[in-house]
Amino acid sequence: MLSEKYLEEMKTFAGTLADAAREIVAGYHALPRTEIEIKADGSPVTVADKECERRLREMIRKAFPSHGIIGEEFGNENADAEFVWSLDPVDGTKSFISRVPLYGILFGLLHEGKPCLGVIDQPVTRERIVGDGKSAELNGRRVRVAETPSVEQALLLTTDLLDCEEHHPRENWNALLHRARLFRTWGDCCGYMMVAAGRADLMADPVLSPWDLYPLLPILEGAGAKVSDWRGNDALGATSVLAANPRLHDAALKILLS
Repeated sequence: MLSEKYLEEMKTFAGTLADAAREIVAGYHALPRTEIEIKADGSPVTVADKECERRLREMIRKAFPSHGIIGEEFGNENADAEFVWSLDPVDGTKSFISRVPLYGILFGLLHEGKPCLGVIDQPVTRERIVGDGKSAELNGRRVRVAETPSVEQALLLTTDLLDCEEHHPRENWNALLHRARLFRTWGDCCGYMMVAAGRADLMADPVLSPWDLYPLLPILEGAGAKVSDWRGNDALGATSVLAANPRLHDAALKILLS
């Protein structure tokens, strides 16, 4: 069982990790250009991604050598350990390349395979949200999801509109899109931060990687969100995500399944 004392220790250490990552990523943001590579799946990766993840791994190994690590850029280490860190050093690389501040540092901690701590840090706006499944704090202030009751009143966010049309029946997605009061592609981890902080109402992503999902769950659930995949199944282990307050979540899910 994870003790509150140890969880608080991990939160403190997570803050240290986030500080180090912010310094690296913000430094690259200030440069006019960033060296870009294209990975096998066609997605971009920058020197900032690699340097940041490398630094976080070094810090974790030094402080907690028994902990495992899974990450986007350098694979898995001791992934069956009791405690495992999930790292995405720059979530929203396409925005980062364009110097649009809709990206962030995203990482979290799993205990016995279950996410117990999540962090999103935005280096440019200097906002940081931390969640443990029971509560979520933005720059030290407790936050909750908005109580918006219906899709017709909701601000709906997604990361990539083309992904939605490619991975889900277009008619269902379009029905949700056109029912929403407002729709924006303010995506990646920044969109989830907005939902958790009550600034946006509903986040819908049809495709999500494990290292993205694991940190998000403690943040969203800590802020009072209901989270599932697009079929209403448990979000843990899913490849799609729907997140909002419980009433709004269920209303949106009904449209996606209609």
